[in-house]
Amino acid sequence: MALAFAVVALDKPVTNWLTLNWGWTFTGGAEGASSLLGVIAGSMITIAGVVFSMTLVALSLASSQLGPRLLHNFMRDTTTQTVLGTFVATFLYCLIVLRTIRRPDEITFVPHLSVTLGVLLAVVSVGLLIYFIHHVSVSIQANEVVALVGTELIEGIERLFPENIGRGAPQIPTEPPDTAFLDTFDRQAHPVGSAGDGYLQFVDGMVLMALAMKEDVVIRLERRPGNYIVAARPLALVWPGSRVTDQLKGRINSAFILGNQRTSVQDIEFAVNQLVEIAVRALSPGVNDPFTAMTCVDHLGSALCRLAQRDMPSPYRHDSQDQLRLITPIFTFPDVTEAAFNQIRQSGRTSTAVTIRLLETIAEVARSVHRPEDRAALLRHAKMIARGARGGLSEGEDRQEVEERYRTASLLLGESTDSLFLSEITQKNTV
Repeated sequence: MALAFAVVALDKPVTNWLTLNWGWTFTGGAEGASSLLGVIAGSMITIAGVVFSMTLVALSLASSQLGPRLLHNFMRDTTTQTVLGTFVATFLYCLIVLRTIRRPDEITFVPHLSVTLGVLLAVVSVGLLIYFIHHVSVSIQANEVVALVGTELIEGIERLFPENIGRGAPQIPTEPPDTAFLDTFDRQAHPVGSAGDGYLQFVDGMVLMALAMKEDVVIRLERRPGNYIVAARPLALVWPGSRVTDQLKGRINSAFILGNQRTSVQDIEFAVNQLVEIAVRALSPGVNDPFTAMTCVDHLGSALCRLAQRDMPSPYRHDSQDQLRLITPIFTFPDVTEAAFNQIRQSGRTSTAVTIRLLETIAEVARSVHRPEDRAALLRHAKMIARGARGGLSEGEDRQEVEERYRTASLLLGESTDSLFLSEITQKNTV
């Protein structure tokens, strides 16, 4: 709209200059200009309707095949937004310019430059339509969707677990407070209840830190992003409880954002669950697509390799005077592995290919872990996967392949092969 008013205002001097120097502007009369702009406007609104229909079809396919929680990825697609915006903008541009045309029975005015620009916008819109058709056909492919969610997961890891944690600033103490203080905190802290219901989407740690310093209190968060919050249930505990006022409760509540659905801003488990949902749907009897499930496992393994190399942030946050101010629940590597492997393991226990890929992924992640608790979590999942294969796979050679992959993962995790456990896996084959 702004472009239409601006170009019409500059139309007379610019049109004369372009006609004299270049000669490529529209040179028709008022009737021709009106007809041309009318055709462009009508075609643009028609194409916009077609694009909306194609978008709804893509959303319907994505919802039925890949899961409804992936719809927000399609709805925020910048390509779709740009294409729809261009069509609607061209339509509005032509309408506004059309109303400025004056015929010979009035004061004659034909905005030649504006009409020329309208034609150019129509040409650009046709090109965008061709590109959009290609984009939609690519964007609904399972591998593309999985790659998009995998990229979002890795970006979440980069954001929540940065490589330079603790650098460029005083080191944050990671040692927990003494037991006496924690006992006192549990006895004397005052709960701050939630003002509403919903999923915890975002916690503003800077606001909570500033409040804790201003009021000289210690705040412990009871819930982490991704949890569902019930109204009036504690969001946080504040110590000492005697300093808690209604005003402080309201300001603490304002640092928590609740919504109807989970988001990946601070909830890394949400992106993991999206990949898991695609894999579980692919392994359902009605779909039976193990290749998509293995693609999801590959991207989960890539994310876990990055996470295993990062330092876990301390739950204890101190101010500049080294005073404890915040205690926050954090995601750990074992937590993420639980979310990544459990449901896929349970759904894929009868699929040799998926079971082998799970163990191969654990072996790949094992090359990146350096914390004992992370190794223990991976080894635990490897054992559960192998036990599931013992009961879920009927072919002896398939179980033998699973045994070999389990042996490789165990050795990489620093665990000697348990002959008794392996003999249990192959017992059915021996019988």
